[in-house]
Amino acid sequence: MNYLKLKRFSHHLQVSFSRLNMICRSWYKLYAPDSLKHRRNTDQTKISDSSILAMLIWQAELGIESQRRFCKFFVGLSHSRFNHRSRQLLPLIYLIRHVLNQEVDLSGKILIIDSFPVPVCQPVRNYRVKIFHDMADIGYKATKKVYYYGFKVHAIVSDDGYLLDYAVTKASVHDAKETTELMANAHP
Repeated sequence: MNYLKLKRFSHHLQVSFSRLNMICRSWYKLYAPDSLKHRRNTDQTKISDSSILAMLIWQAELGIESQRRFCKFFVGLSHSRFNHRSRQLLPLIYLIRHVLNQEVDLSGKILIIDSFPVPVCQPVRNYRVKIFHDMADIGYKATKKVYYYGFKVHAIVSDDGYLLDYAVTKASVHDAKETTELMANAHP
């Protein structure tokens, strides 16, 4: 964190990041499997896995969607290496999220399930598109009354805004089909 390029408020950011880094370090010790902890050449990395985990959380908190743009804040941090190491930590992130969901008290809360489309191309190209041909398909967006090619994100959220679980499916999958799986994974 000493390499942060931001000058204004950098001390405040470093203090909050150090707290976040301590939390992520304890999560890493508790939940990381041995195959992740003891993989090849981990002793030669400049940034620890727990710091990468803290950086991912911090990136989400700042609302920066592009990892390339996020890496520009740091001197000497390669966005391709950061992206590769972030993908390695995905199973750990899912496990931590699942454990935190187990601790949430949802008694008496209202749960909201909704979905939103993720179109891959313009509607004019729906039948000619070749990208994601085995994973995506054509769905209907009822609010806009238009067909789109892509995916659909289904999410379950508590009434105070806590995201419990989500699923990305083909665009043609109906919300009712994903509701039972989301409810089972959310552990209400």
